[in-house]
Amino acid sequence: MISKELQEALIEQLNKEYHSAYIYLGMSAYCSKEGFNGASNWFLIQYQEEVAHGMKLFKYLEDQDVEIKLPSIDEVKVEYKSLLDVFKKSLAHEQKMSKNLNVLSDLAMKDKDHATYNLLQWYVTEQVEEEATVKEIIDHIKLVGDNGYGLYTIDKELGARVFNDPTA
Repeated sequence: MISKELQEALIEQLNKEYHSAYIYLGMSAYCSKEGFNGASNWFLIQYQEEVAHGMKLFKYLEDQDVEIKLPSIDEVKVEYKSLLDVFKKSLAHEQKMSKNLNVLSDLAMKDKDHATYNLLQWYVTEQVEEEATVKEIIDHIKLVGDNGYGLYTIDKELGARVFNDPTA
């Protein structure tokens, strides 16, 4: 059985997963407005992944007979300075999520809740991949700078991303 403290922390994490989805939807909107349709697609896929992450956690909580509460999702901004800025903000967000998941993992281990700890390790591993991917995109954008053709090429590459449910 999941402790009350861990239950509340997991429900808070559930809210953070859906807030992440909302953040990525806002980033997609920004990119679309700026004509970066490939990056807009990339962030829409990221949105879908975050929703899938939320559903994985939601289902786990249901399976553990946790009484689920759904607090409101905070508003997100949809304005950024540049394509580089939006990806830097994405990386900062992913790093924040990684820290949250580490704290949750510590709490699960403190409670000797191995099932929850095992679930959280899936998220921790996913975060390593998320951060590495965004860092690589940032490196590419920095490499081309303000070169229009370079940004166009990166945008085209980002547009090729398709949704593969990471929880499947």
